[in-house]
Amino acid sequence: MTDAPHALHDKPEPVPLPEPREGIPPVVADPEGLAEVVAAFAGGTGPVAVDAERASGYRYGQRAYLVQLRREGAGSALIDPIACPDLSELNAALADTEWVLHAAPQDLPCLDGLGMRPTRLFDTELAGRLAGFSRVGLGPMVEHVLGYVLEKGHSAADWSTRPLPEPWLRYAALDVEVLVDLRHALEAELDRQGKLRWAHEEFAAIAAAGPPAPRTDPWRRTSQLHKVRRRRQLAVVRELWYTRDRIARERDVSPSRVVPDAALVSAALAMPHSPHLLAAINGFNRMSRRQLDDWLKAIEDARALPEEALPPTTAPQQGPPPPRAWNERDPAAAARLSAAKAALGELAERHRLPQENLITPDTVRRVCWEPPDGGDEAALAQALRDRGARPWQVELVAPVLAGVFARAGAAKAG
Repeated sequence: MTDAPHALHDKPEPVPLPEPREGIPPVVADPEGLAEVVAAFAGGTGPVAVDAERASGYRYGQRAYLVQLRREGAGSALIDPIACPDLSELNAALADTEWVLHAAPQDLPCLDGLGMRPTRLFDTELAGRLAGFSRVGLGPMVEHVLGYVLEKGHSAADWSTRPLPEPWLRYAALDVEVLVDLRHALEAELDRQGKLRWAHEEFAAIAAAGPPAPRTDPWRRTSQLHKVRRRRQLAVVRELWYTRDRIARERDVSPSRVVPDAALVSAALAMPHSPHLLAAINGFNRMSRRQLDDWLKAIEDARALPEEALPPTTAPQQGPPPPRAWNERDPAAAARLSAAKAALGELAERHRLPQENLITPDTVRRVCWEPPDGGDEAALAQALRDRGARPWQVELVAPVLAGVFARAGAAKAG
């Protein structure tokens, strides 16, 4: 894939976009200011650009610390969701409005926590993927499509800071400044490529999806966990992880700022019996005796667990085994998967979009491991629909998989 589709090549040299058109709007932090924003945006026209800033890496959870909006006829607004935690009236004012977001699934959960949820949306990042862009960050997209250079220096800032510095507010306002313009340009490009229906189906699926389900065994995402091979030591990681999560929630800080993952793994491998030994592990070395006792209790709780309560060495399997085990467990399924990946890779390349947007890798693995009865195109189409594939994906993918399965069956019969 190229950096920009053919219709968007040969644009003039990008120019910096240093300031919002109407300047930096004041931060709304009281009911009166919020009521004015609600009235202004209710009277606006066309789509509304929406963005949110979090404090990932600084604070616990993924709550929003600034919400930015822009709409024709209303201008731009910056809202402090800590001072104004209920934005349901604003949501009602935008009930029938299309929201324009960049990487919508990242922002929708924190907006939902404020009472804001779109009924219709346009995701400019996903639109860029479908249109064939290789770089789909907001900055590169605005540069390639609209010819503006956005400053992106504050994306990883601690947005829980109060008051927010003016350069950060300028950055935040600029993030929604041209989002609707980008939406219109991408819509035209998708229409030119014959992919607009695909995009509409994808956007509808995002808008209809509920909040993400809680992760099963979230402690298993601890980095360097592969170093821990014994079940008792895994239990220590688990107890330390939940202890850290509790402390982080109570302090409202990112868990990594309490104790890094590497320290949890080191403590699990060492399983220290005393505060002195625990304090010798990097990450625990600056704690008070009382804090060390709290962490030691977690280790002792894991040490005292009966054998049957220890976690398995690998996560409980949901779905097919890892593909690396397929050759040994089911060579025919391994051959189907290999052929399917190759055929779908060619299909994705032909339509100039990432293979994972053509169809999710998990869906491919599942239908290759357990093919639907018959394995013909109709059965595969139903299996894809059952796994959440959109109509456009089914239309493209089912015939290709049916061909792969037919050839695999013929080869086996021969």
